[in-house]
Amino acid sequence: MSFWLEIITGEQILFQGEVDTVVAPATDGEIGVLPHHAPVMTTLEPGELHYRVGTEEAHYVVHGGFMEIRGDQVVVLADAAEDAREIDEARADEAVRRAEDRLNSHDTELNLERALASIRRAQLRVRVVRRRVRRIPSA
Repeated sequence: MSFWLEIITGEQILFQGEVDTVVAPATDGEIGVLPHHAPVMTTLEPGELHYRVGTEEAHYVVHGGFMEIRGDQVVVLADAAEDAREIDEARADEAVRRAEDRLNSHDTELNLERALASIRRAQLRVRVVRRRVRRIPSA
């Protein structure tokens, strides 16, 4: 038994299709969705969203947004999101280093809130990609 999932950002539709389960980072903690879930509207926190179809899983990094569950349809409207398979770990690590350097620069022009948000986004990307790599069985 499955249900319809859509993952949408302001720029694109990242995924549309039938899935068996979804787990998303809701404001009050992770929310798991199975077929025939009760109707829910919730905000999403930055974190990892993943879904399963059969034995296959897909992982996304979401940076906030909303999720609506109605009947057998789940719609994720993410502020920003990306497929974890498309994250380059080395580039993500470098983004963390650059963000840390900006925070440590003691620049009086630095927007602290933006710098902290930047480092949190970069750290989340690294965390998700490393977790995904550990799940891939070695050949």
